Amino acid sequence: MPEKETGTEEAKKEQPEKEIKKGEKAKLEEALAKANADRDYWKNEYYKVFADTQNLRKSLEEDRRNAVKYRAAGFLEELLPALDGYYSALSIPPASDEVKNYLVGFQYIYNQITNVLANEGVSEFEPKIGDRFDATNMHAVDAVEDDGEPNRIMKVYAKGYKLHDRMIRAAMVSVSKKKEAPKAEEAAEASENKGNKA
Repeated sequence: MPEKETGTEEAKKEQPEKEIKKGEKAKLEEALAKANADRDYWKNEYYKVFADTQNLRKSLEEDRRNAVKYRAAGFLEELLPALDGYYSALSIPPASDEVKNYLVGFQYIYNQITNVLANEGVSEFEPKIGDRFDATNMHAVDAVEDDGEPNRIMKVYAKGYKLHDRMIRAAMVSVSKKKEAPKAEEAAEASENKGNKA
C-alpha cells in the first residue's frame, strides 16, 4: 500500500507545474486577449449586420407600401386625357333637349368615375381664374400680357390631379404677364408709319 505523500513531495510536484504555468500564463493571457478582441469584433460585426438587415427590412416594407399606395399612377396618366375630354364635352351647352337628356346620363357616368377615383385616393384640383400661379401644382402653358398683376391665372386648360400626396399631373393654365413697354425702335417705326400714311 503506498504511503501518503508528504507535503514536501507535493510541493516538488507542484513546482514544475507552476513553472510551466508561469511560462504558459503569458501565452494563455495573450490568447485570451485575442479571443476577447475577436469576440468584440464579431459581436460588433453582428450588430452592424443586424442593423443593416433591419434597415433593409424597413426600406423594403416602405417600398412595398408605396408600390401598393401608388400602383395606379401609370394607369391614371393614361386615363386622364380621356377624362379631360369627357369633362370638356360635358361643359358644352346642349343644342337640343334630346342632347340634354343624354348629357344628364353622361354626367352621371362621369360622376361615378370621379367617385371611384376619389375612393382610390385621387383628388382633382382646378385653380380659379385670378388665383396666383403656383409652380408646385400648376404648369404654365402660355403667358398672356395683361394690365393687372403678373403671375395670375388667366385661363385653365386642364385640371390637376394627385394620387394621395403625389402629383400625377399639374393643372394646365395660362398666366398673366406685364405688358412690355414699346421699345424706342418700335416707337420710332410707328411714328414713321404714321408720317408715311399722311
